[in-house]
Amino acid sequence: MGRRKARFVAQLGGFQNGGRTGREREGRGKMEGVKGQSSTRESRSMLQPFRYSSEDILFCVDVDTESLTEMKSTGSNGRPVTRLDSIKQAILLFINAKLTINPDHRFAFVTLGKSASWLRKEFSSEVDSAVAALRGLSVDSTSGYADLTQLFRIAAHEAKKSRAQNRILRVILIYCRSSAQPQHQWPVNQKLFTFDVIYLHDKPGPENCPQKVYDALVDALEHVTEYEGYIFESGQGLSRVLFRHMCLLLSHPQQRCLQDNIDFPKSLVKKSPTTDLAPGEDTVPSQ
Repeated sequence: MGRRKARFVAQLGGFQNGGRTGREREGRGKMEGVKGQSSTRESRSMLQPFRYSSEDILFCVDVDTESLTEMKSTGSNGRPVTRLDSIKQAILLFINAKLTINPDHRFAFVTLGKSASWLRKEFSSEVDSAVAALRGLSVDSTSGYADLTQLFRIAAHEAKKSRAQNRILRVILIYCRSSAQPQHQWPVNQKLFTFDVIYLHDKPGPENCPQKVYDALVDALEHVTEYEGYIFESGQGLSRVLFRHMCLLLSHPQQRCLQDNIDFPKSLVKKSPTTDLAPGEDTVPSQ
């Protein structure tokens, strides 16, 4: 069992972020020692210049009935907030932040029932287009199992179109099923897009198996992703955890570290004042 899967097992009590071990990839820029021009001929490190591509980001939202599971938070009107409500808010948060970073990024939407289908096919940089698409989200009560093959077909087709425009494609899957392991049939040598996953689930019980679902998502990610793909999971039912995961996905695939090396957001630790002084050390009087 890989480190990312083992970490999820170890955290089943608290359901914190699931980690995954990434693979080193080529083309991210290499540190090279360059001879200096001075008489000492000291070497220095230089990062080779690299132009990062604008992204076409395809959101895939799980519309199984489990997306209607209530979160622990409530809305401003006091009504319960569902996973789907929080997902819509998180996506809009992501899009607004991503466009602030680079207004050339574009977004489109598909839904995942038994298979993937288009919700908004045209990639757009307009926030209003995203809002309209999210308003059209509805739950598919006939889902059950999930096949990711069609999602990967759509992504591969769109990735080729993006590459022709010197752009890259990324798929962000938000998955909500605690017992249905996603399946796919996809060749190993076709890695045309980056694949990120956010997995919202229930705690383990007689009728669900989030560990097995998570393992299947990790396997799918590593099977198809071009650049370093991230996977985050939560069974806490807290919107703020979903928002935090979504903020981590703002990172550009061509600029990412391995997921195991992520050390943010930092936890806030109260610093205790130093009271003991070393022998002979004087205190500094306050002004």
